[in-house]
Formats: sequence, C-alpha cells, structure tokens
Amino acid sequence: MSLHSKQEIAIKVTGVNHFYGKGDARKQALHDNNLVIHKGEIVIMTGPSGSGKTTLLTLIGALRSVQEGGIALWGTELTGLNPVQQVEMRRNLGFIFQAHNLLDSLTARQNVRMSIELTDAPRADYDKIADAMLASVGLAERADYKPRNLSGGQRQRVAIARALVNNPKLILADEPTAALDKESGANVVKLLRKLADERGSAVMIVTHDNRILNIADRIVNMVDGHIVSDIRVRENIIICGILKKCSLFKELSPSDLTDIAQKMKEERFEKNSVIIRQGEIGDKFYVIAEGRANIIIDSDTGTRVLAKLETGGFFGEVALLKDQPRNATVSAAEPVVAYTLSKPDFLSAIKAHKSFEEQMGNSLFSRG
Repeated sequence: MSLHSKQEIAIKVTGVNHFYGKGDARKQALHDNNLVIHKGEIVIMTGPSGSGKTTLLTLIGALRSVQEGGIALWGTELTGLNPVQQVEMRRNLGFIFQAHNLLDSLTARQNVRMSIELTDAPRADYDKIADAMLASVGLAERADYKPRNLSGGQRQRVAIARALVNNPKLILADEPTAALDKESGANVVKLLRKLADERGSAVMIVTHDNRILNIADRIVNMVDGHIVSDIRVRENIIICGILKKCSLFKELSPSDLTDIAQKMKEERFEKNSVIIRQGEIGDKFYVIAEGRANIIIDSDTGTRVLAKLETGGFFGEVALLKDQPRNATVSAAEPVVAYTLSKPDFLSAIKAHKSFEEQMGNSLFSRG
C-alpha cells in the first residue's frame, strides 16, 4: 500500500554537514541531515532562502564534495569517487538550474542534442528525439531559435527539455518553474510526474512555487540548514482514505485525519505471523490497509477465533486505553499491510479530537 515500501532507494543522505569558508569565516550551512528518496518518488524541498536547500541539491548531484556524512546514489557512495566515476554517475542525472546554462551559439535543438550525444542513441535520430522533447514543453516552433531570441520562460523550457531528454534515473531541479507561466509550469510538472510514474525516475525539486506542490509524494522543509519536517503527501492521502472507511475515524474532518495519518507508519506481516499476542503489553494501534487478520482468544475452554478483520479493520486500542496487557492475539490470515500509531500519538489523538474520543468510547463499549 505504501508508495515506496519495496522500491529501490535512489538517494540516501546520512548525517550530512557542510561548511563554507575557513578559519573565523567558517560557517556551517547544513547540520546533520538525513533523507531517503526512493525510485519513482517526487520530493519537493521548501524553506526560506539561504536555508541550505540548493547546497544539499548540489551535494546530491556530485557538484560539490561531501565534507561530513554520506550520500549514496543507488547504493554507491559519492565520497571517494574519482573524477571519471563522478562523470559516469552524472550521466544518470538530469539537472535543471535556476540559471538556464544554455550555449548562446547553439539553437534550442542543438542545446538539447548535447545531452543526447552522451547516449547510445543512433546519430540519425538525434534531431527527431530533440524535436519531440521540445514539443513536449511547448517549443516545437522554436527549435531553430537561439537563446537570445527566446524569452526567459522559453529558455527555461529548453533547459528542462535538455535535462529530461535522456529519461534520467534522477532529476535534480532548482526552481524549475519560477520563470514559467501557469500553463507552461503545469506541462513541466506533468512531464516530471510521467517520468516518475512510468520510468521510475526519482525527482528532487527545490522550489518556492506553491503551484506545483500537488505533484509531490513528499514535501521536505528545511530551515537554517536543518531538515525540520518530511510530509508524505500521497501516502497520507491513501492512509486518510483507509481511515475514512474505518468506523472509528468516520466522523473526523479531513484536517483531523491528516494529522493522524502523518504520524502513522507502515508495517508488513507474513501469512500466519502473529501481529500482537495476548498477554503482552500494548504499545501500538493498528489499522489494516491490505489483507485479512483473525482476532484469537485463548481461555480455559480453549482457543477460538473471536472475529475476522479486513481492510479498514482496527485493533490494539483496548490495551492502550485501559493500560492493560493485550486481551487477544491477532494473527495474519494472509499477508497484511497495516498502518500503526504509537501509544503516545494514539493517546494524543484522542485528546485532540473530540469526535475520535466519542467513537473510541463506542468501540470500547462494543468490544468490552
């Protein structure tokens, strides 16, 4: 059910610090940052100007050297790569910069061709591939124009076409839509979403453009060199949909559901595995996203299946509310995907959302 549970990790940032300057002028720009981006994910990074977003982007793109911590792309650490290996790594990247970085002496088509020439595509197909890419960003009629004869937004679209033409495994974009009008920006966003969904490209975008936030799988916020939040946008939408079908949450507002969804974590269980065991201390609340589970009671008269749970079914709340050991065992009747809420977050949710508390009271009354 998760958007990336079994997906390959494209980017892994671990404990990254970065500094500018030397001696008394030395200033720390990034502070112990950790981030994982999976294949097929679009992650948008926001935050105030000067917060370190572009610095992190350039480190991931191997345009700066990692000073402290580690950055791995598809499992390969960037630290220690020699210049030839760095170049080879960058062949899998598509860069979109705030500055267009187009060659003024070349036409739009020729600028895009530069990227194609790095691939194994037949030379006879270069122009056809370049023209198709330019058409996808609305510049079919401008293929023979040089940058000086294009508007700022058109130059940016040529740069985007050049970055995307080879279907890169990783796209790093710094304010890609800042110079674009609404329609052009929407077209670029559709292209990025298509590459992520169909090609499995990982996309990291630094932006202040609120118009494109709706394409994000996650929104990461950076302040003063620290990643301070990481919101799983698309996954939260899926979780909210599951919660809404659950009787316990059906009266909550979208805002309340989102608050709870952001704190939930995915867990997977194999068929016949025990999810919770009778008599153990309860530490989580569970909602089933996929699969079926059985609630089993052990008593003096034997073992019996008390109830069967499917998608939207929930369990584990009694032990949390009564601060007692689990009163039943729950076993996976088939592979189960569940979203869990820790005991502290569960109890906080009850206090924060009155309707949740009322529904919980009804649940306890019915379950005893």
